[in-house]
Amino acid sequence: MVQTIVALSTPPGAGALAIVRLSGPDAIAIVARVFSKKSLAEQPGHTLHYGPLRDDATGQIVDEVVVSLYRAPRSYTREDLVEITGHGSDYVVRQILALLLRHGARLAEAGEFTKRAFLNGALDLTQAEAVADLIAADSALSHQVALNQLRGGFSSELKALRGRLIHFAALLELELDFGEEDVEFADRRGLSQLLVEVRGVVSGLLRSFELGNVIKNGVTTVIAGRPNAGKSTLLNQLLREERAIVSATAGTTRDFIEDEVSLDGIRFRFVDTAGLRDNPADEIEAIGVSRTRQRVQQAALLLYLFDVTELGPAEVAADVAELLGGRKIPVLLVGNKRDLAFGNEELRTEGRRKPMKNEELLIADFALNKTSVAHSSFLIPHSSLILISAAQGAGLAELQDALLAQVRGAGLAGNASATIVTNVRHARALEMAAAHLQAVADGLTTGHGTELLAADLRHALAALGEITGDISSDDLLTSIFTQFCIGK
Repeated sequence: MVQTIVALSTPPGAGALAIVRLSGPDAIAIVARVFSKKSLAEQPGHTLHYGPLRDDATGQIVDEVVVSLYRAPRSYTREDLVEITGHGSDYVVRQILALLLRHGARLAEAGEFTKRAFLNGALDLTQAEAVADLIAADSALSHQVALNQLRGGFSSELKALRGRLIHFAALLELELDFGEEDVEFADRRGLSQLLVEVRGVVSGLLRSFELGNVIKNGVTTVIAGRPNAGKSTLLNQLLREERAIVSATAGTTRDFIEDEVSLDGIRFRFVDTAGLRDNPADEIEAIGVSRTRQRVQQAALLLYLFDVTELGPAEVAADVAELLGGRKIPVLLVGNKRDLAFGNEELRTEGRRKPMKNEELLIADFALNKTSVAHSSFLIPHSSLILISAAQGAGLAELQDALLAQVRGAGLAGNASATIVTNVRHARALEMAAAHLQAVADGLTTGHGTELLAADLRHALAALGEITGDISSDDLLTSIFTQFCIGK
């Protein structure tokens, strides 16, 4: 028997308003017993009603509320659904919940409202997961991608693929039923052509996961460089707060510090790291340097910061090549301390490289000395050099523009209205589908029997079906919906 569930749908804590939601066959009847203004049972759906909510045991008014009625199937869960909007006092909310529980409702489990929407056919599984993504969205891109999935863009594409494959799977199964008669109902050439198309779409969806992961989790941007290059100062400037300790003493940063900021709708996760040098002062600094190298290997973007009064193109190229270790990720070169290099032409510091007379000469120096390091094929392009003064905040606008250009140029930000995979579960299922589709294609080439072709095609369809929930298990549903908040 389907029970009526209840939960607070707004964040807990004191606030102006709080919404308590009920869903189930008795939702309207339960609220009607404690709402004394009018008979809710006689009211149509999609209507609002203002009045007192009264404790029938004591006769006392609990709160003045607005009751929203949604009748099945025209509701979020496709069940009778009621939302009670009252004042956002913790005490009031507890009283309302206790009252509704006493009249037959039970507390909802995590994500149970959305789970019912899925089970009742209002949403498929990708749309249900998009609800959680939409709630968690903290940038323009993540919001747009989640909204596109909630509207069924991803689901429609997958269902179209499955529909075309199911046609051939049915013909293969029919062949198995007539196995003794040695007949072919499924056109092998047509199936082969279809596999090329479907595998191309699946591969494209898998490639989009890199972008989707960035949109959902942010562009992990590691700020690396030698000690005293100004990495911590730059992090503080980008975040507009004193997040990292800044000191003239080399090796101050011993571990990485990270925080997030949104630039033009793209979320960047900046990571300040320990300065790179061959002879760390102690064991702790050595561990910090090792962690810097590890973080670079996990980064989506490397921001290499260097002192323009210290290093030239060849030294910068060698440092970056060593850091990348052969990885192919976007790299942005940022020359710091431009105020020291160009603010005083007579600046001479023992042991430092002679400063250039102007910034154009330095940029020309990098452009003319493009250095290719054999084991990484790292090349410094003219456009990748940005000059700043982290201490004075100069050049930060140009740096932010360059960061956005690097991300967009590398395909890490794109058209959020397109179908983009953001969910790890979806990516893993697509990988499984791709493997089985490859097996079907190989089987057609080598002349595998109908049994093997049909089995691999069934596995591919199952993998695609798991994404939308056409094929699902109780364990899978539990794993997904327990990640939701209680009131959703």
